[in-house]
Order: sequence, then C-alpha cells, then structure tokens
Amino acid sequence: MRRLRRWVTLSISLAVLAVVVPDSGRQQFRASLVAVEGASGLDTGDGVVWILALGSDARPGEPVLRSRADAIQLVGVNARTSDSTVIGIPRDSYVDIPGHGRDKINASLVYGGPELAARAVAGLVGIEPDYVFTTSFAGFQRMVFVLGGVNVYSPDSYVEPLASIRRGFNDLNGVESLVFVRERYALPDGDFDRSRNQGRFLTDGLRALRQRADEPGALERLVYSFTQHTDIDVGPVELYRLARAVLAVDPRRTSRCVLDGSIGMAGSESVIFPDRQQARSLGRRAGRDAKLEGGCG
Repeated sequence: MRRLRRWVTLSISLAVLAVVVPDSGRQQFRASLVAVEGASGLDTGDGVVWILALGSDARPGEPVLRSRADAIQLVGVNARTSDSTVIGIPRDSYVDIPGHGRDKINASLVYGGPELAARAVAGLVGIEPDYVFTTSFAGFQRMVFVLGGVNVYSPDSYVEPLASIRRGFNDLNGVESLVFVRERYALPDGDFDRSRNQGRFLTDGLRALRQRADEPGALERLVYSFTQHTDIDVGPVELYRLARAVLAVDPRRTSRCVLDGSIGMAGSESVIFPDRQQARSLGRRAGRDAKLEGGCG
C-alpha cells in the first residue's frame, strides 16, 4: 500500500510538472528524451522498455542533437522481473545508416538526430528502442551533481588533468565522471574498454539513483530536476511509466555486454567492423525480456 501511494503521488507530481514547469526553465539545453515514433522492433513482453542512451560530443555552440555521439548504450529494463541488459556499441562501429550509406554509427546523430540513431542501432542489433535519451556534457555533469556523486568501479588506474582514477571503486563528481566515461587512450582495449566503462557507470549510477529515491521526498525532487533540465517529448503518463520501469531494476540483475569487432580502415578513417552475428545474437536473446543469459557471445 505504501508503494502504491508513492507511485500515485509521483504520477500526480509528473502531471503537475507538465503544466507548471515553464519553457524558460530549459533555456540552456542539457538533455533530451524522445519517444521513437512507431517503435515496433521485437515483440517485447509486458513491462519491458528499451532506451537508447546517447552522450553527445557537442562542444559549446554546437547543436547537441546534431553532433556525433560519444557514448552509445542500448538499455533494456524489465519492470516485472527487475532484470536489465546494457549493450554497449563502440562509437566508431562502421554500419549502414538508413538513407546515408555506410559510416561510423555515431554519425547517425549528425545526419538525423535521435530518431535516426535509433534506426541505425536497430539495424545492427535488431532491437528498436522505445525511447532515446541524449545528454550533453553539461547535462551529464548535472545529473551526477543531482545524485550527489556516483561510486563507480574501474578495472584500471590512470591519471588525467581533471581526474585520478584508481583500480576499484571511486567516488566521482560530475567532472570526474565525465572523464571516466570518455577516456579511452589510457585503457588497454581503447574504445571497447571505454564502452564497458560507460556500461559500468550506468549500472552504478542506477544504484545511486535507487538509493536517493528511497529517501523521503527525494524521488519527487529528482523528477522535478529532470523535467527542468530535459527537453521532454513524452507526456506525463509515459514519463511516469518510464520512471517506474527504470527504478524497478535491480542493479544486481543487470547484464552488460559490449559489441565485439575488428579495427580496420574505411577510406582514410580508422573504424570498427562490428561482429554482426554477436550483435544479432544479443538482440534475439535479450530483446523480449531484457534478460541476457549465456554471456556476451
């Protein structure tokens, strides 16, 4: 009964926020959440939602939704079973981009925004996302700040001008978190390790979110902050459904994989030729219930 009352309170809060939060509260673009029109990839089960999480590489003055994607993570959540799967896609993966031929998958955001990025990922993995969440550097740091920092596990140690990462768990602020999810040169497996770290951050960030949400009144404050700093293209009922699905996930029941591939050249550019067989296998096994059994192969 207590949980039901809480969700009713949250749904009412979302409906109110949709009315009272003015557009001026989002003058500085930080993040975007859009529903993918006509998303109908696999026959997903009840309570299963797939979200494509993108980190835009936009620099000051550049359009966040039309710059290359620095992070590409396909996240499936199952509100019924608390399972989730995170599939990392290295940004230099060389794929077919609908209407634009073959290119690095991160260019799909440049060509057609979040919707085209979703179609490019669907063509590779076989899962069409229900939603695309895109964040800028500032938006990412803001989210970490709202959470009060994130305790993140790193398998590697390295020192950068803005962050010193040690092997093991690290308490990271927004700036340090941005270094963690973007670093690749100090990692033994380059872009693949960076994508793995992005998946780790999502899992550890969810753990931090759940801990904050359990505090009295914290969930409503988090939702309020999200609506103020995110350009939301979904209604309050959808946002409520999505928040409920995400918070139902148990981080201990999360599977993480990064697509394999081989490094080669496409013209004068270094690219990754993704393992399409593995990509489709992950999509088939996790698509319906967001539960990945049998490892990443």
